[in-house]
Amino acid sequence: MDKTRVNVAEQAAAAAPAAAPAVAPAGATISVVVPARNEEGTIVQVVTRSFAALEALGRTGEVLVVNDGSTDATSALLQRLGEEHSTLRVFTNRRSQGMTAGLQRMFEASRGDIVILIPADMESDPLLDIPALVQAMEANDLDVVAGWRQGRKDGKVFASGIYNFVMQKMAGVTVHDGNWIKAMRSEVVHSFPPLRSDWHRFLLMIAVHNGFRVGEVATAYTPRAAGSSKFGWERIPKSLLDVLVVRFLLTFSQAPMRFFGGLGLAGLTVSGLTFVYLLVLYLASQTQQRPIFLFAGIVAIISALLFLVGFLAELIVSQGERIAGVERRLRNNELGEK
Repeated sequence: MDKTRVNVAEQAAAAAPAAAPAVAPAGATISVVVPARNEEGTIVQVVTRSFAALEALGRTGEVLVVNDGSTDATSALLQRLGEEHSTLRVFTNRRSQGMTAGLQRMFEASRGDIVILIPADMESDPLLDIPALVQAMEANDLDVVAGWRQGRKDGKVFASGIYNFVMQKMAGVTVHDGNWIKAMRSEVVHSFPPLRSDWHRFLLMIAVHNGFRVGEVATAYTPRAAGSSKFGWERIPKSLLDVLVVRFLLTFSQAPMRFFGGLGLAGLTVSGLTFVYLLVLYLASQTQQRPIFLFAGIVAIISALLFLVGFLAELIVSQGERIAGVERRLRNNELGEK
């Protein structure tokens, strides 16, 4: 028996459930998605306790893990776990591609009626939190349930506070902890646009915009016992830029002419009023103000170009909707065949 197998056995024993919450069985299947990078100290516990939570719930389901370019023993441990759990699905990236790319991959591959996002660092205990999320979702007829960390005292509280404030004020996300564990119905996941950059932080914002019912449930927080955090203060300016992009796309992606055409109309109005002022000034006093005339002309040209951009954007959106329709039909055909 090699050292890796011994480690798996030891960690699995430590991860064995002590007392699981009792929940009445129901029909909804569950997909637990776990992004992981260099989490050899906790990945066995997370996977083992996730399967234990499904068993305690009386549900069938799967656990999906993206091994995001790990350079430690995470790959070997996941391989051993795959031999023990037939419904563990592991996706391996040769180099790190980030959490958003990992979630996009797992969301597309998930087959459960409910998709639950759990970190790989054991700051969230899957055995306790998965049942809590599912119970809150079904008891309150919600589409999305976010975990609300209780007793959190790490170094990222201030940064998370900024994020949550922006989400509440800009997007109407009425939860206290939007960037933590969450459970989502499959239709919510399928409604997401292709995720990029660090858009995993804005899943609730997108869900609220799409009209889904969002709630939260208090969950315990356990400080990381092994490994190191993959996020730091540098995420704040990136997140501020990303939230502006996401907000813009959510507001105008289906009607780009409203944005570009609106700017163009405002510009033409300013340019037209300026030309009227110059004409009245010339007729009244034979006076010319060439710099203002040039400014008005430039504004008029830019405004016309904005209208052109708006028309091109509408054509792109139209083609994108046709492609999305074809993809939906193909997905429905595949599900029908299964």
